[in-house]
Amino acid sequence: MSYPLRLEATLDPHLSRWLWIVKMFLAIPHYVILVVLNTAFVITSLVAGIAILATGRYPRALFDFNVGVLRWNWRVGFSVYAALGTDAYPPFTLAATDYPATLEVDYPERLSRPRVLIAWLLAIPHLIVVGSFVGIIMLYPWDASASWQGGHPVGGYSVLNLLVVIAGVILLITGRYPTSLFEFLVGFSRWTYRVVAFVGLMTEVYPPFRLDAGGQEPDRESRSPASPLHESSAVTVR
Repeated sequence: MSYPLRLEATLDPHLSRWLWIVKMFLAIPHYVILVVLNTAFVITSLVAGIAILATGRYPRALFDFNVGVLRWNWRVGFSVYAALGTDAYPPFTLAATDYPATLEVDYPERLSRPRVLIAWLLAIPHLIVVGSFVGIIMLYPWDASASWQGGHPVGGYSVLNLLVVIAGVILLITGRYPTSLFEFLVGFSRWTYRVVAFVGLMTEVYPPFRLDAGGQEPDRESRSPASPLHESSAVTVR
């Protein structure tokens, strides 16, 4: 059975060798908007949590908005900092489009009320794994210089960022994006967004401890026999 969140992406076969170098600057308007949208995502998730406690249902309007926020994040990430997988500029919309990076979440008709209070606790093992990839391990050169001079650094590279830079350098030198690295990066993003959806109360299906690499969602039904991990992948608190 497939996970309620589906994240997919198609690698652009004709990527520019050098455009990735300036993408982070071209995407500045998106960063500004995403700061607002991500703040709204946190607020709407809290409101939805209260609604779930009272009714057992996630308000549909809030759910659709939050799916749109995740969708917008994934499109920008796929273009810039999470994959460099396309040169197409991300659209300014919450709605689904024909962009080569897509994200959908199945709407849950009913949700467990008590789980609202402990979802983030249940997700701690996932948060540790994801945090080890997205946490800063190396300061940006300008931040390192500021730190040496007694200033306060504001950012740096994570393992994920460094892998994306490696992909960009290989693309710059060879004109080709390493397929295996692309599949890993998309798979890691798939894991990350599953965890975000779970913590955001958008599903009560516990994320699998699995990096499903590749641009397309794996066919769960074709996996036989089912492993104990698959059998216990849903955690429901009643």
